[in-house]
Amino acid sequence: MAKISPRDESKAASAELLKSFWWQLKNIPGGQKDKRCLQCGTCTGSCPVSSAMDITPREIIALFRAGDLERILQSRTIWICASCYACTVRCPVGIKVTDVLYALKRLAMENNLFPRRFPVHALSRSFVSLVNSFGRSYEPGLLVLFSFRTKPTRLLGLLPLAWKLWRHGRVGLWPKRVKKRKELRALLAEAQIMELIVPWEPEPSARH
Repeated sequence: MAKISPRDESKAASAELLKSFWWQLKNIPGGQKDKRCLQCGTCTGSCPVSSAMDITPREIIALFRAGDLERILQSRTIWICASCYACTVRCPVGIKVTDVLYALKRLAMENNLFPRRFPVHALSRSFVSLVNSFGRSYEPGLLVLFSFRTKPTRLLGLLPLAWKLWRHGRVGLWPKRVKKRKELRALLAEAQIMELIVPWEPEPSARH
């Protein structure tokens, strides 16, 4: 049996990523509009946090069209997005840039492709875990979970601050739970299922 070269493996992995991303786009009404991008830069100019990104929103679309998804998924950009939707509102061809970035974020988490020395994805996972458990965020728990997933020794340096906050009643020791947590979990589970359902879109009518 012939061996598969590392180069061929890389190509196959990239093709699978592209296939998965197209599936994600099909879940976004109008997600196919990415092909219409004019590369005008309106999205980047509208973005309030583009200066902190290593790849601008305009470049994200260009790299995707070039098939370089791995570079996008390993960038900080998809985790920095402020979700303000300014890029989506101002796009002259109606590309839903923010929703595309969310799709890329989901794809990155599914494939464990994250930017180096920028563990914001660990913060995201910690936040989701707490919401699933208590129905709301719990700041001390969020800090502890995030630190354990990134740099546990950070907690030692934060003990004096935590003590001061607790003494002044600024932080509680135990999390508060919302009512009807089972219903909330069921709602979140249904949302995950809905992400896997590709909406039906009518075929464009043929022109005569």
